[in-house]
Amino acid sequence: MNELAQKLNDDLIKLNSNVYHLLSSLGKKLYYPKGILSQSTEASKKATRFNATIGIATENNVPMHFEHIQETLQGYSPENVYPYAPPSGIFELRLEWKRKLLRDNPSLQDKSIGIPITTNALTHGLSIAADLFVDENDVIILPDKYWGNYQTIFQVRRGGHLKTFKLFDEFEKFNVRAFRERLMEQVDAGKVIVLLNFPNNPTGYTPDEDEVQGIISVILEAAEAGINIAVILDDAYFGLFYEDSVKESLFGRLAELHPKILPIKVDGATKENYVWGLRVGFLTFASESTELLEILEQKTKGLIRGTISSGSHLSQTIILQSLQSNQFEVEKRQKYEVLKQRAIKVKEIIRNEKFKEVWSIYPFNSGYFMCLKLLKVDAEKLRLHLLDEYGLGTIAINSTDLRIAFSCVEEKDLEELFELIYRGNNDLLTEGV
Repeated sequence: MNELAQKLNDDLIKLNSNVYHLLSSLGKKLYYPKGILSQSTEASKKATRFNATIGIATENNVPMHFEHIQETLQGYSPENVYPYAPPSGIFELRLEWKRKLLRDNPSLQDKSIGIPITTNALTHGLSIAADLFVDENDVIILPDKYWGNYQTIFQVRRGGHLKTFKLFDEFEKFNVRAFRERLMEQVDAGKVIVLLNFPNNPTGYTPDEDEVQGIISVILEAAEAGINIAVILDDAYFGLFYEDSVKESLFGRLAELHPKILPIKVDGATKENYVWGLRVGFLTFASESTELLEILEQKTKGLIRGTISSGSHLSQTIILQSLQSNQFEVEKRQKYEVLKQRAIKVKEIIRNEKFKEVWSIYPFNSGYFMCLKLLKVDAEKLRLHLLDEYGLGTIAINSTDLRIAFSCVEEKDLEELFELIYRGNNDLLTEGV
């Protein structure tokens, strides 16, 4: 093992051995090398005559570039577009996102969290967490309603074992009892990864205050029983809370809760700020120890350096300027209201008694999606029929569940959307499919 990695591990064991034991074998090997980038950073501060370090080209004291490209980027200086961004992201952007986290999450006040590390959006952030903490056969506990890409990220790539629990109980609330049963099964293993996604994809559900207190108490109970727990919070749709739910991430509730609990927040501008193609996300750790946070950042930087090297400088510049704009909060509220009104409209539409004959509705109160539980036909067969006969796209989650993204359907068209789904459902019933 590299001596820099060993030094990080030794320091981590002294600070909190529980977090060290959460690391995967790869996570233990990771470090940030003292190579070209660290030497270039030093040169950028001291090389006042010539800086012949980093592998970019310059011309007339600015990064070399094509004018036909720069002409399309009026308003952005070449220095903020063409050079490599640091592996951990533009520092001012990271600070700005941290300020946003503190504004948006009251329970984070007076808690110790790291400076968010910039990722190439949410999937990259989740993959980093998987690489750092998941070894083959490690257990990842998550609700049975989950984003399908988790299988590739945690199971296919890392060899982890996804163990689910029923998301909803008989009262259509978060199933705290089932979550506890699944979590306490890992007492003998001594390590587990918990993966929670609120607002949930595919159901569009976020728990209320009582449910959150139940979730937190279960995680604390498991830690006190001796389980080291990495809690990954996939907050992709953060902020889109419409009714009857908590309005902040569980990250603040879990921060500094117990030495055996490591909270990891994965979020980003991608869906929150409607810039999906810019691919800017963040990974944030929480710990009472600033030294421990620095160790985890060094390992994360080493992983980023060894995979994508760094993210898009231009995308990060755009997001930074957006966050600092006096129009940011105004426009964000406007878009929130549009999506909220669509969610309200969906709830109004699905009250129609005739729909209850063919499907039930999973609870939803937030996010981009809602999910139908089909009672009489197969979801994949209905998906294909709707696509072929009505030009209507939906997502079949399994044999019963059909996900509807009301986020990408105009409010005026939502009634027609559900009427077509109902019609397609009846087509299949008539045909006996």
